[in-house]
Amino acid sequence: MTKIIYQGQSFDCGENESVLEALTAGGVAVPSSCKAGICQTCLMRVIKGEVPEESRKGLKPTLAAQGYFLACSCHPGADIEVALPEHGAGRLSARVLGVEPLNADIASVKLAPARPLEYQAGQFINFFKDEMTARSFSLASVPGLDDDLELHVRRIPGGEVSPWIHGLSAGDVVDISEAAGDCFYLPGNPDQGLLLIGTGSGLAPLYGIVKDALLQGHTGPIRLYHGSLNVAGLYLVDELREIAAAHPNFSYAPCVSEEEAPDGVRDGIVLDVALDDVPDLSGWRVYLCGNPAMVNAAKTKTFLAGASMQNIYADPFLPANT
Repeated sequence: MTKIIYQGQSFDCGENESVLEALTAGGVAVPSSCKAGICQTCLMRVIKGEVPEESRKGLKPTLAAQGYFLACSCHPGADIEVALPEHGAGRLSARVLGVEPLNADIASVKLAPARPLEYQAGQFINFFKDEMTARSFSLASVPGLDDDLELHVRRIPGGEVSPWIHGLSAGDVVDISEAAGDCFYLPGNPDQGLLLIGTGSGLAPLYGIVKDALLQGHTGPIRLYHGSLNVAGLYLVDELREIAAAHPNFSYAPCVSEEEAPDGVRDGIVLDVALDDVPDLSGWRVYLCGNPAMVNAAKTKTFLAGASMQNIYADPFLPANT
């Protein structure tokens, strides 16, 4: 059993325990959200000792070089001393430019960061309500096209963060994190087919990826499928149809699964519709975002349809405490 030293106190860390679990069990309040090494909310810094390299996966090299690591994915092999980040580490302030509804549940949130933010379309940032509470949201904006950041935030009934975000006003100042995640367009293979499948506000990163791929001159087929239970859950339909009309290699299919589909909307579960249209994914690149059950099923089904696992990109986010 290893020891974790935090603020002069010693905490036992079992063989299968993470730093986050050990400190939380000892009554230490450590910010966290996904607990899966994705969101980077549980950033900590090692003062003495060494942490495994896997606990730095996805961090910017500048943060890793300063000793930062992810507490939820750190299983130390020896005693270490740790600290929470200095105030503002890995964070920056941003001014809210506006919060506009996209449908009854999802709003577009536009932000002007206090300094330029390096990101790729489709990556995510953490949105901090306070020092201990943050949630991850994918970016719908595109560097080179958009001056500001755009997020699509679904209001979760009883949620701690999303209703607060929906209530923000232009001029409010908030804290966000640096961008992270590997769900973004990769240039270098412009003829490759791209299949994008999303549900709900999972459309946000896919919308950005489509625009980025077209901006960078992608010539292969780009097929976007967005699913909802009903038509009221769809959004950006007109904008995506306009993009499809302007780019012959891009097609967009909105899908509904629990009501009769009107003209121009496909009937059925979005994953099934997409794989009916593109049953052979050999050589294709696949992007998935939205409902975690859909994302997990889609990883398996697109792999069985011929997509290589290294060509399947997904950033599923679970509501807190799921």
